[in-house]
Amino acid sequence: MPNSPSNERNLRPYASVLDTIGWTPVIRLQRITRGIRSPVFAKADFFNPGGSVKDRIGLPIIERAERDGTLKPGGTIVEGTSGNTGVGLAMAAALRGYKCIFTMPDKMSQEKVRLLKAFGAEVIITPTAVPADHPDNYVMMAKRIARETPNAILADQFYNDANPQAHYATTGPELWEQTEGRITHFVLSAGTGGTTTGAGRYLKERNSKIRIICGDPTGSILATHWRSDGKQSVEGVPYKVEGIGQDKLPGTLDMGVIDDYRTVSDKDAFAMARRLTREEGLFVGGSSGLITHVALQVAREVDDPNACIVTFLCDTGERYLSKLYNDEWMRENQMLEADRMTIGHIMSRKNGDAPAIVSVGPGSSVRQALRLMHLHDVSQLPVMDSDNCVGSVSDWSLSARSLEDTKLLDTTVGSVMDAPFPVVDDDQSVDSIAKLLSKSNPAVMVQENGTVRGIVTRSDVLNYMMAR
Repeated sequence: MPNSPSNERNLRPYASVLDTIGWTPVIRLQRITRGIRSPVFAKADFFNPGGSVKDRIGLPIIERAERDGTLKPGGTIVEGTSGNTGVGLAMAAALRGYKCIFTMPDKMSQEKVRLLKAFGAEVIITPTAVPADHPDNYVMMAKRIARETPNAILADQFYNDANPQAHYATTGPELWEQTEGRITHFVLSAGTGGTTTGAGRYLKERNSKIRIICGDPTGSILATHWRSDGKQSVEGVPYKVEGIGQDKLPGTLDMGVIDDYRTVSDKDAFAMARRLTREEGLFVGGSSGLITHVALQVAREVDDPNACIVTFLCDTGERYLSKLYNDEWMRENQMLEADRMTIGHIMSRKNGDAPAIVSVGPGSSVRQALRLMHLHDVSQLPVMDSDNCVGSVSDWSLSARSLEDTKLLDTTVGSVMDAPFPVVDDDQSVDSIAKLLSKSNPAVMVQENGTVRGIVTRSDVLNYMMAR
């Protein structure tokens, strides 16, 4: 396995990009840990050349297949992947002269799909919301393709011992050396379970008191399986975080290594990933956010300045620019609060050519009111007596009644007006005002410091919501 001692890193030229895998830095988190006494460090595995922890297992899987004689020159490597393992395999395959076919669930980001294709791999997209044993499940489809393709092997990361052994040989020893044996808690998450099993076993062999703590996305079965010691059967449901969690227990995951398992929502995972990027300058994906969310929980509970808690940053945020780093995608998936827009903002964005308030007095005629609405292309008017809204009239009501009795055109507005529009403060949120608007109440008067400054209609609010 390519792995350079930390004190020799980058001192001499490498034979290939594969030799740069491993010895990723451990970085102390400073800003998101404010107020927490326990120090928290991050093992930044997105520094690997392919941008993720999965670079560590690509070559070992290929080398094992070569030794076994199952992978022959010019062969094809097939795998069901969330994207990152595919990159690790594709890098190694490019140097060894193999072809790659990858199956991926459709919830994975387009960045991952394009990245795999950039390496020359064929990518087949499968539905996410199918059971683990369904023929269209990405793992099941990969198995079928491997069987049907001449001179092909299944990388089989979920059951291949080369996966945890790679982490036993590299990730575990790196953590031990980089923390000078002071590590007390290693916080991570399981997808295949290779990192958890391999690094966890190594660390516990060095110090049995080290606690291995896993985070799991809400919807995955792994945390429930661990808590019930395998006695509780549960079906997984779809979730948005990529690369971790499962709807089936992987063969490469040793549950006995884990000391605690915690469940985290997509929203909390993505929020922490964005915080790591914006506050620590560590551009990471959602799985890193989920793991770090758990690490901060643990750090607060431990509350010990002599502890050494290490979180794991699995992959780069560049894989998720269209998803968790896209505000619109986040809002569409109810994981980012919309910016608070006030009714005053909407009023200020209205057409500057029209008067702030187009109104009539109670002594004006219905004819004058209708002409005023036509002139300014509005469908309702407040009836103003000085600075007070004393009533309202609408185009549809006055028109219908005038057609029935034309004498109404010369009647005063005050004799036919409806109830006044509600008056609201300009700093009230648009969402709260929207509840006031209805067919019988099509507008609100907006006041600033007790003085009415303008009017906002149902149409104004609807246009804002459509634009948002």
